[in-house]
Amino acid sequence: MLEEKNDNLQEADGKLGIDISDSTQDDTVEAAETETVTETTVPDVENEVEETAEIEETDHQSALDAITNSNAEESEDETLKERHDIPMKDYHTFSLDALVDELKKLVNIDKTMSVKDHIEEIKKSFLLQYNHLIEEKREEFNASKEDPNEEFEYHSPLKSKFDEYYNIFREKRNAHFKHLQTNLKSNLENRLAIVEELKELINPQANIKDTLKHFNDLRERWKNAGAIPKDKYNHVWNNYHFHVENFYDYLHLDREARDLDFKHNLDQKQKIIARVEELVNESDISKAFRELQDLHRLWKEDIGPVSKEHRDSIWNKFSELTKKIHDKREVLFESQRANEQQNLEAKKDIISKIEVLGTEKVNSHSQWLIQIQKVEALRNEFFAAGKVPSEVNEETWASFKTAVRNFNAFKNSFYKDIKKDQNDNLNKKMALVAKAKELQESTDFGSTTPIMKQIQEEWKQIGHVPKKYSDKIWKEFKDACNHYFDKLKEHKSEENADEVGAFDNKKAYLDILRAYQLTGDHKTDLDAIKQHIEIWKGYGKVPFSRRHIEGKFNKILDALFEKLSLSKKESEMMRFSNRIDSLSDSNDTRKLDNEKIFIMRKIEEVQNEIFQLENNIQFFTNTKNAKKENSIVTEVRKNIAIHKESLDVWKDKLKQLRNLNQPE
Repeated sequence: MLEEKNDNLQEADGKLGIDISDSTQDDTVEAAETETVTETTVPDVENEVEETAEIEETDHQSALDAITNSNAEESEDETLKERHDIPMKDYHTFSLDALVDELKKLVNIDKTMSVKDHIEEIKKSFLLQYNHLIEEKREEFNASKEDPNEEFEYHSPLKSKFDEYYNIFREKRNAHFKHLQTNLKSNLENRLAIVEELKELINPQANIKDTLKHFNDLRERWKNAGAIPKDKYNHVWNNYHFHVENFYDYLHLDREARDLDFKHNLDQKQKIIARVEELVNESDISKAFRELQDLHRLWKEDIGPVSKEHRDSIWNKFSELTKKIHDKREVLFESQRANEQQNLEAKKDIISKIEVLGTEKVNSHSQWLIQIQKVEALRNEFFAAGKVPSEVNEETWASFKTAVRNFNAFKNSFYKDIKKDQNDNLNKKMALVAKAKELQESTDFGSTTPIMKQIQEEWKQIGHVPKKYSDKIWKEFKDACNHYFDKLKEHKSEENADEVGAFDNKKAYLDILRAYQLTGDHKTDLDAIKQHIEIWKGYGKVPFSRRHIEGKFNKILDALFEKLSLSKKESEMMRFSNRIDSLSDSNDTRKLDNEKIFIMRKIEEVQNEIFQLENNIQFFTNTKNAKKENSIVTEVRKNIAIHKESLDVWKDKLKQLRNLNQPE
């Protein structure tokens, strides 16, 4: 901003009936100090009004320039004045979802340029996080892809929404700029034309009344001329004010009227100074600085000059207060920079923690999930930590990306190692699927069911397969198993009906068997008993819960065998045959195997017993008193004979069991 050196109109005699107070409301003169200007000096003014007056303290000038530049920018586009109504948020701490929601709100604000800075900050923060996410997804894809020709693709609905909202803003911004440029060009031409007309007003031959009327018309047109390009702002405004002053000097305005105008302007500027003094103590420095900008704009654009005796003092007072607020603003910036330094230290600590996690070795998927959650939490902390000094922003971001990338590479190396195991597991499970599909139509339920159960157990023992195949292969295996066991269930339902019928028949037959009487003829009775056994077996299996009926049948048979006076061996073998036939009919291979093991053990026990008894006979027959102990020897021999008979029975039983497994 130019120091106010020309707040005084040149003193001149003469009285004219002009309301100076009103005519100078928009005519601030802040040009370099000049001598009295005549018509011959006017053409050189346009090249001189852009030069700023020297201020003794350069820091004062820095404070004033900061305000002038901002006001020049806002003069170009009035919507920028409203940007201060929307506080700038720390968008770096927002999540991707929150950034999209915030963008959606801002694009619906009519004053597009008032939210321009906010939207650009949102865009920067969103792309920073999103590009980082894409890098992670690409690394995961490269680590897990099966086909080397497969191309990486990642579609995010969130990115689509962001693009949609940002395109709305861009279209509105482009339309605004197009309209603005047209208006700025037209307004600039209009204001330059007004300045040219002001030059022509200095004409001694013209009627003063008409000249004053023309001057007031020009001043009104200037008020309504609209915004102009910011790079022309100071030049055009200072040029205009210079020619207005020159016009006043040319007219030699009434001193009394001019003094009233000076007094009014002084009063207005003193009010501004009083308000700035209050702003010096305002706790919200940013708010104070924004209002200071408006007061500077009012001082320059709306309030006219003051008398020479007050010019330097009032301007110096205003600039001193301006510097105080500017200095407080610099202190605020220093505080913010200190916060940014703290944020930097916090982010460095987060990066260090991620780097440590990138070296900790874990050996299971569940442990890696915990590590991944830790990194994700640290990642969120990083984005929530706030801004860092701009000079190290790129470096900090690069360090963060490197730490996360190294962690992902370390993690991916683990999954690459287990990938081979997963492919092996896939091959194993595919073999089980093929086997299950091969057996799913089998009707040999007795032999197939144990195999299908074994297949299921083997499936449980096999580890994970690649995720892309997991659901598909599990569905195929489950469908094959379910198909078989559904058939088995249906078959058992049919069998249960037959078993209930067999129970009813056997229950009725027990009454017939209880009433049966032996004829006394051994062969006839033996054949009849065998016939009863065949009839009983012909009824088939009974439900498992009612198998007690078999015990009742065996008790009746035992009573008949006793009456029939069969040898112990015959009786035992008939009972055993009946029992084994019952187990064979039930397809209970486990019980048959257990029976075989039991018989083999009994054979071994009997053989050992016989061997021991025979050793005992050798002892007794070799003693001197053997003749006196013949009764003991006789008893031992009798026991040997009993055991051998028992051994024959057990061997016959084992033979019968083994014959069951022989093909017919």
